[in-house]
This record gives sequence, structure tokens and C-alpha cells, in this order.
Amino acid sequence: MYGLGGERDLPERELNHLPGYEDSKPVRIGNAAVSQFQADVVGEVMVALERLRMAGGKEDHFSWALQQALLGFVEKHFEDRDFGLWEMRGEAQYFTHSRVMMWAAFNSGIRAVRIHGLAGNVERWELLRERLRQEIMREGFDRKIGSFTQTYGGGQTDAALLVIPQVGFLPYNDEHMLGTVARLEEELLTDDGLLLRYRTESGLDGLEPGENPFLACSFWLVEQYARTGRTVEAKLLMDKLVGLANELGLLSEEYDSKDRRMAGNFPQAFSHLTLVRAADAMHGVDRLSLAVDSAVPGQEVDGPAEGGVTGRTGQDS
Repeated sequence: MYGLGGERDLPERELNHLPGYEDSKPVRIGNAAVSQFQADVVGEVMVALERLRMAGGKEDHFSWALQQALLGFVEKHFEDRDFGLWEMRGEAQYFTHSRVMMWAAFNSGIRAVRIHGLAGNVERWELLRERLRQEIMREGFDRKIGSFTQTYGGGQTDAALLVIPQVGFLPYNDEHMLGTVARLEEELLTDDGLLLRYRTESGLDGLEPGENPFLACSFWLVEQYARTGRTVEAKLLMDKLVGLANELGLLSEEYDSKDRRMAGNFPQAFSHLTLVRAADAMHGVDRLSLAVDSAVPGQEVDGPAEGGVTGRTGQDS
């Protein structure tokens, strides 16, 4: 994390003498997330670079060595709890999404060797990927509620779980995902049909309860609907979301349904990136997808396709 001047020393502090925009206290400068461990980040980078390879991108003398070093970092922190995609201010946890993204990091490295012909410690990465797969299915899925959960042993869901099929851990239509979607719809859909990130009432994030729907999460839901044949619901939600953009087509981070206005960071790149993903899903575009169609023959029914390399991609099809 960097400041506007490139600085890395970003301690967070509160400016109690300032009221904030529309009395939105506390006013903070700096960012406490600078000192957080977020285990999903390397997975995001590795997945992006794998898709670049699928699109024809070539490694240079630095890029693949960097990726191997990143996988070494993931292995070094294999047992560490983190603060999750949403930069929780509470205690570190084993976030299911973070563990899936660690799986995705190793999976991308394995694909680089097995599919693209690069050299790497693939046997070690396959071992770690399989350890994560078994752990996630054992600890991150609650059979009593039929859903993946936000954290290991936790009882609540998280919209970030919609990323699970996007990185190829499970098919979109796998029963574990369909159960998770049903649970998300029950817990996190607002009366206006938009999706919250998670229920803030749990206190897990260390913040006061109450939050507006997060637009990226609703676009993820559009993608999930479209990839599982729920096309009418996908179109209705997509139309609603696109209708929230301003006259320039820009979207914010959140939407305040009560006051009918944008909220949070503006413009928000995350909202626009997930919009593109949702539009691709609605039109059946999947050339660079890492998604898997179904489990590998012989794979146990309670686990994902082992390598996540059997999906509809430009390399595999």
C-alpha cells in the first residue's frame, strides 16, 4: 500500500476535531490495512497473470521468477490467519474466500507448468493445492446449512464466496455452490434485491452494524445466475444495477437504497470490473475463464475438480 506521494509509512489515526462528510465520523487518515495480512492478494495476482498467459502473453526474464517468489510467500504463510478481502478490523480468522484464493494461486502456478511449459516446483505446489482443497471442503463448508461460510467454523455467509467458481475451485452449478447461493439470497439480499457483503451485526469486522449494499457483490450474483441458467433473474438484476450509474455511466462502491443515491468510494473500479464479468457471463463469453464445467471423473463428490484445469478456456478447449 502506498500514499499519494509514494510513501509506505501510513499509520492510521483519527481526526476527532473534524465532523466528516455529513457527520460521517470518525475521520481517519492513513489506513490500518497497511499492516494487515490479506491472504487472498497473491491469488488475485496469480489468476490475473494466468489469464494473461491464456490470452497469449509471454513471460519475460522477471515475471515468472516473481510469480515463483509469490508462491513461496503463500507457502511461508500457509498456516496464518488473515483479515480477509474486506480488510476486517476484528481478529484475524481463516476466511474461506482467502483460503480459496490461496488454492487459486497454487493452481495458477501449476497451470503455468503443466499447460504453458514453464519450469517450477509443480509437485510441491500440487501437494499444497490438494491440502487446501481438502481443508476448505472440510472446514469452510457447513453441511448443516448446506453452504460455505465466511470463516472456518463460522455460521454466516459472505458474498465473496461467489468467487469460488470464478477461479475454478468448483463449477458454478455444483451443489455446494447452489446451496451457498440460496443461503446468500436468504441472508444478504435486501428488500431492493441488492446484495450485502456480509451481515455487519456479527461484529466480526470490528465496526458498528449497518452498511449499504456493495455493488460488486450484486454483479457477482448476476454472473452466478447467468452461469447457472437463471437468465431472467440475471437480466432483471443487471438492469437494476446498470440503472444506478450516473449520466457518465460511472458507479460507486455502494448504493444507499433508503436515500436512493450512490455511497462509498466513487468512482469505484471494482464495481466496473465486476460489471464486465457479469456482462460476459450473460453473453456466454468465457474464452479466458478458469471455471470448470464438472468434476473430474472419479473425483469424490464433496470436492472440486482437482486441478481446475478442465474448464472452458482458450488453452483447453
